[in-house]
Amino acid sequence: MPELPEVEVVRTGLAPAIVGARIAGIEVLDERALTRHDVSARSVGIGPGSRGADFATRLTDRVVRAAVRRGKFLWFPLDGSDEAIVAHLGMSGQMLLRAPGAPRERHERIRLSIEHPEHGELAVVFSDQRTFGSLAIDALVATPDGAAGGHGDPLPRVASQAAHIARDPLDLAFDDRAFRDLVAGRRSAIKRVLLDQSVVSGIGNIYADEALWAARIHPETPASSLSTRAVNRLLAEVRAVLAKALAEGGTSFDAQYVNVNGQAGYFAHSLNAYGRTDQACARCGSPIRRVKFMNRSSFFCPQCQRKRSS
Repeated sequence: MPELPEVEVVRTGLAPAIVGARIAGIEVLDERALTRHDVSARSVGIGPGSRGADFATRLTDRVVRAAVRRGKFLWFPLDGSDEAIVAHLGMSGQMLLRAPGAPRERHERIRLSIEHPEHGELAVVFSDQRTFGSLAIDALVATPDGAAGGHGDPLPRVASQAAHIARDPLDLAFDDRAFRDLVAGRRSAIKRVLLDQSVVSGIGNIYADEALWAARIHPETPASSLSTRAVNRLLAEVRAVLAKALAEGGTSFDAQYVNVNGQAGYFAHSLNAYGRTDQACARCGSPIRRVKFMNRSSFFCPQCQRKRSS
């Protein structure tokens, strides 16, 4: 699943093309890509369940004001309203920029034809092999702390579908002290806490394993047993890993994650733990171990990341 770096790479790639653009037309090829979209009660002449028609009718001729991200959610506020197009990429969703009239993508679900005052006509394609991702028109709601809703927009508004998740570690409004307090109150494994989007958003399996390796913390260490110094070190490593992944375009293990131009990221070449079963630890030379964790896998060095009891 795309995590914070991959989604931020998509956001920054889309922003120059989509911000200020008018949505000239929409083609919905598969309504499964609109599972998060609720048909408006104000829509006239559109029957119940006609998500595609409602989505297209309500967006045609609208102008995109910004491109925003919090955690793994993207949203695109619309001029003159408290509405936005919200996007979640799921397991394999892609948002691609294409020339007008470009051939269909293999797993294309929705195509937005846009007209930008500087860049002219473009197509924004939502493609999704596994169909777990979705687009929707969503309401923007006020942020409880009065800070910007996410990266890319200074206004204190957040898409309602993303309002339940915490801020991410790269957010200027992220509260380090609140994070330390939450960690101190959890007896569950620290990796489970890192994956809890209500505690800290944007971190998935890959970057949790990488940050824990960098901080020399075993993934199953009870969160409450960590000292303040250890939590601070972990948070610093989380930020360092995310920043490095961003600089390298994200992590691509297959063709399912690409940027808006269809190019793969290359952070996979910088991984120290994730996916490196039985390979030598870059720090001490011990073989990296893989164990089952929450229906997934954890990768760690048994020498550098000794397990601690509560």
